[in-house]
Amino acid sequence: MPEDRRQQILEQLRARCGPRQGDELMDEGALGMEPLAPLDLSRCHGFSELLEQMSRTAFGGRRLGEAANVLAAMVRDPDCLVVGTFSGAMTVAKQGLVLCDMIDHGMIDVVVSTGALMAHGLVEATGRTHFKPSPELSDRDLFYAGFNRIYDTLELERNLDDLQKIFAALLAGWPEREVASSHRLCALLGKHLLEQAPGRAIVKSAALRAVPIYVPAFCDSELGLDFALHNRARRARGLPPVRFDPFEDLEDFTRRIQEAPRIGIFTIGGGVPRNWAQQVCPYLDLIERRLGESVPQQRYRYGVRICPEPAHWGGLSGCTYAEGVSWGKFLPESDGGRYAEVHADATIAWPLLVAGVLERLKAKP
Repeated sequence: MPEDRRQQILEQLRARCGPRQGDELMDEGALGMEPLAPLDLSRCHGFSELLEQMSRTAFGGRRLGEAANVLAAMVRDPDCLVVGTFSGAMTVAKQGLVLCDMIDHGMIDVVVSTGALMAHGLVEATGRTHFKPSPELSDRDLFYAGFNRIYDTLELERNLDDLQKIFAALLAGWPEREVASSHRLCALLGKHLLEQAPGRAIVKSAALRAVPIYVPAFCDSELGLDFALHNRARRARGLPPVRFDPFEDLEDFTRRIQEAPRIGIFTIGGGVPRNWAQQVCPYLDLIERRLGESVPQQRYRYGVRICPEPAHWGGLSGCTYAEGVSWGKFLPESDGGRYAEVHADATIAWPLLVAGVLERLKAKP
């Protein structure tokens, strides 16, 4: 660097940060820099302390440690409605009880999910099993044997047949001329499990704590296909189909967002659940700008996301919180927004994060 350019930069820093000692180094504290520290496992006596130390390291470890700090702040904020969005095969991957823990301990107030995640979670909750595949079996063999493969895990087709029978029995009692929506159907499934199933389940935990579950792409799931089969069977008997209206979900969710003093979002993956939950902020803006209605405006103040997809693919699931600021979905950090994004496999990072934050919450109510 030319000496005159170096001196120009130093003068700008002096003007911004004040005088410095010596002539070589600026005052790091005045520059807003935070010192890092070696990760010392001998001083870690739990997940919370591990994550706290990781926040002062680098790379993915720092991101996970910072995510713990943001998530803890979000959950501790008594005026913050925390929206959790979940995609990917997390229940097939046996992460469902992690979400149950978040609901049971009041870390999540609203759940937005894929239908597949809910369906496979119900399979597990009703006592059915997923399997690790045998390397001797090809996908062709699995098909003829009645197994569906999801990466490194198998779902019995019979499990899904059994789930359809349970869902059909519940839909048979749906009130005539009453409109269905995903959050009402998930509440119905939760009530059924409270009465019939002894174990833990996402919809059961949600029902116990009155946490709504929205499935924006409901028809893109086993539950959606089961609902369609139920209506085909009704038509064959000369009965009108049960009407499903996804906008009932949108308006119910929008009402909850409007009523919250502050909102935060916790996301596993991306996809439809993430965008659907985030688009409520532009929706409120459009209601006011295009329809002339006076409605409370909202922006997410907190955000934590675990997703391995990078931004440079240009897809939605790689979209950063900073990009979301330009859409009016998030408060800028300069206005008080707090965000952390962890580029990692959720089956590794999510349990560590929740375990650490739960320890922190129990230690300091």
